[in-house]
Parts: sequence; structure tokens; C-alpha cells
Amino acid sequence: MNSLFTARAPLYAQIEDSLVRRIACGVLPPGGQLPTEESLIAEFGVSRTTIRMTIQRLVQQGLVEIRRGKGTFVARPKLTQELTELTGFVEDMAAYGRVASARVLGKQVIAAGDAVARHLAIEPGASVVQILRVRLADGTPLSFDETYLPETLGRKVMDVDLTVEPIFTLLEQRFNTPLLDAEYQLEASVADSVTASALRVAVGSPIFLIERTSFSTNGRPVDYEKLHYRGDHIRFRTRLPRRIPSTKSKA
Repeated sequence: MNSLFTARAPLYAQIEDSLVRRIACGVLPPGGQLPTEESLIAEFGVSRTTIRMTIQRLVQQGLVEIRRGKGTFVARPKLTQELTELTGFVEDMAAYGRVASARVLGKQVIAAGDAVARHLAIEPGASVVQILRVRLADGTPLSFDETYLPETLGRKVMDVDLTVEPIFTLLEQRFNTPLLDAEYQLEASVADSVTASALRVAVGSPIFLIERTSFSTNGRPVDYEKLHYRGDHIRFRTRLPRRIPSTKSKA
């Protein structure tokens, strides 16, 4: 094959530069599909191995994403979620013009472990409902959610089609359980094998782990979640007031 490139830089680096420039100038817009491997091989006159190496480098930079069975697409800019009020995934995605959907991986009644029991203010070993879902934005897996609900409330939720009904909406509009506030805990993490499979990313990929406990009337915890967000698709932002230092003497 006769390559279009003659410079000393590796071929994959030159192809990468060409594709990055197309993305930057909008020739390949966010959400748009890259040409097929065959098209890129023909255009640049290089091997399939070189094209795949180039695509993997773009994936690592967060510029493109591979959707199994569909192709390679230009990644959308990271979502910036404001941590100023309690909102659900569907509400968050609607605010950004994204179409939210869900894939349910499991629904079952289990015995609460120590952490779940503590967050729901119940005894360890008490029955709770566990719901596992993948939350998608425009068809792209964005979050792997583990949701834990007290048994009585959770059994009601289990009976609903959770691919179309958000849990927050069910609690508030169907099951008379207003959500008043929530406690958040965020930390950096990496995808284990379960999370990686759910989100279709490599094991060890960066993850935002959010533990969220939502409270109803009288401070009653009704929903505990472990939310595993893809670190390459989202970031979080908040604004905090300055605490005025005390002027009292420390003596």
C-alpha cells in the first residue's frame, strides 16, 4: 500500500493528528460516526493494525467512543452536573438535551449488609430490595446504579417497568414518598469487572463513585444508591460559600 504520509512521525500519529483536526473543526461533529476501518485504510493507505492503534489512542484521550455493533463515534463534551440540588438521572439528562434510558440488570430481595443497613437506618440482615440498572444517555452507558430500598417500598417499585419509569418519579408521584433532601459522598474509583461490563469500558477505567442517601419526611431514609459514573463522560461542579474564620482568641 502507498501511504499518503511521508513524514518521520509514526503513521498512526499522523492519522491521529488528521482525525483530531477534523473533530476540532467540526468536520466530525460530536455524536457523529467516524468512517469505517475499511474507509480509513483506503484513505490513508495503511494497515488495519495502524488504524486500530490510532482509534485506541483517540479512545484513551476521550475523543471517540466505540459502540459495540455500531461503530466508532465522536464523543460528546463531558457533561457538567451541578451539585446544588437533589435531582434524578432523567431530569439531569433532559437539562442537557440528552435522551435518558435504562437497562435493568437485576431486581431481588436480599439481606441488608452493614453499609446498606446503616444508610437506611435498619438492622443488618433485614430484607431490602436491590435494583441494578445501567443508565444511558443517547444510547451511551453513563452510570451503573445499585439502588437499595426498604422492603415494603421496594417491592412496589420492583413491580414496575423500570426501563421506562424513573425510581424518583415512582416514589414521589405513585407511592406517596416525597424526596426532600439527600446526603452525597463522592470519591474517585476504578471500574471493577462488574462495573466495567455494565458500562462497556475496560477494567480499571476511571469512575466517579457516588453514594447517595435520599430522605423523605421526618428525615426518614428511603433510598440508598451507589452510582458508578464513567469518568470520561461527566464531571461535577458545586459552589460553596466561604466560612468566615473566627476572630476570637484561641488562647
